[in-house]
Amino acid sequence: MALEITDANFDELVLKSDKPVLVDFWAEWCGPCRMVGPVVEELAKEYEGKAVIGKVNVDNNPQISMNYGIRNIPALLFFKNGEIVDKQIGAVPKSVLAGKLDTQLA
Repeated sequence: MALEITDANFDELVLKSDKPVLVDFWAEWCGPCRMVGPVVEELAKEYEGKAVIGKVNVDNNPQISMNYGIRNIPALLFFKNGEIVDKQIGAVPKSVLAGKLDTQLA
């Protein structure tokens, strides 16, 4: 299951991770977010132990969203060694996200 990432645990779970990290910025009221949500959950299962997959509710965690300039959701940011290495704005097929994760694992 995807981790719940918050303003409080972001540094620990994302920036200090020794694995690639995919962070899904989403909100309850966002239709496309509801399409991406199940895909993110599937990726969390498939990449368990290889990558960290988490979700940030932008309504509950405004600080992270502001820090990374999140204006459109769903926004999926890929981190490696504490740095953003890739991003995807909007709903896309699972294969696109898996491909971006695989690139970070290579």
